[in-house]
Amino acid sequence: MEDHVEPEPLLQSRTAKNLLRFLNLLPARMASHDNTRSTIVFFAVCGLDVLNSLHLIPPHLRQDTIDWVYGGLVVPRDNERRCGGFMGCRAMLPKTEDADVLECMRKYQWGHLAMTYTSIAALVTLGDDLSRLDRKSIVDGVAAVQKKEGSFGACIDGSEDDMRFVYCAATICYMLDYWGDVDKEAMFQFIMRSLRYDYGFSQELEGEAHGGTTFCALAALHLSGQLHRVDSTTKERMKRWLIFRQMDGFQGRPNKPVDTCYSFWIGASLCILDAFDLSDYAKNREYIISTQDKLIGGFAKWPQANPDPFHTYLGLCGLAFIGEPGLNAVNPSLNMSMAAYSHLQHLHEQWRSENGKGDEDLGLSSAAQQQLKLKIKEGDVKDTTAATTSNSPLIPAQ
Repeated sequence: MEDHVEPEPLLQSRTAKNLLRFLNLLPARMASHDNTRSTIVFFAVCGLDVLNSLHLIPPHLRQDTIDWVYGGLVVPRDNERRCGGFMGCRAMLPKTEDADVLECMRKYQWGHLAMTYTSIAALVTLGDDLSRLDRKSIVDGVAAVQKKEGSFGACIDGSEDDMRFVYCAATICYMLDYWGDVDKEAMFQFIMRSLRYDYGFSQELEGEAHGGTTFCALAALHLSGQLHRVDSTTKERMKRWLIFRQMDGFQGRPNKPVDTCYSFWIGASLCILDAFDLSDYAKNREYIISTQDKLIGGFAKWPQANPDPFHTYLGLCGLAFIGEPGLNAVNPSLNMSMAAYSHLQHLHEQWRSENGKGDEDLGLSSAAQQQLKLKIKEGDVKDTTAATTSNSPLIPAQ
């Protein structure tokens, strides 16, 4: 008779302390990530939220973090290009009283879509009311970096444009409850042209299907209220491609090694398509836990590798999808906890009420809060193509 082997536990306390450290100090090995520091704040804050450990952030540090995030906000003046949003670091904010230097530096201050998404998501997770945001300015900045073919650049000068930033654009507009001049039809056409023969999505036109890109495409369709436009046969073939990415954990592409982060990218994609229950929960958990650092907590991409905030957060999300005890449920499309998403819904209702609109539910199904899986139905996010109202006093009703 085989001995019963108890599954290894999730080291919640150690993992929470690991993430908390990144709000205070970056280790030397991560110095090269200083220009994307806002994304590290996102992983640390949202990871603590999934761990039900936001209370570990002292009130003064919570406020300091909120203020630091707002410190990267760019609000263009009337005579400047539409470049509103958040910067990733503070390198373009010199500590000087010299007006000429400050004016010169403004030419290099512009929002970045990935940093704007992670900054707003971190603020929502920390319970901020977003009252310091000029929402129209930010969405104007999103529209300004959209390309004719429907994709988005990261920022107004010298950036890549691909599916990652399509996703970031969709999350920003959804979270701010305003789409402004963003061309959702062009965005839809770009996404669908990026669907490959094997029914995964590529990063750019004519590229190779990839797990992270497929998540970005599906989530952008979902958040923009356009997932229903994909026919059922195509969705079934997408599910097949996604399910075939599971070995024990998940891989991002065929014939590639598994990686902790794909437990989120592939898992969330399956959740959006209401197919996560087709995956092997036990094998998924076994792989994620195998990458856990037993000494300091946190997760790495592979076993015996160094843990980092990125894989730690996405590994926690992967565990949340399978109902790991003690973890908050995760909203797959927005990549934040359901607790944070509930706060965002409250803000939306408040904004619409102030604008004279009724309480319209543009959110995900409450079934997403189930412990074992998140069932996302196509009709839960209303098609916002016809109605892009906002309650912000800075945005007139449309």
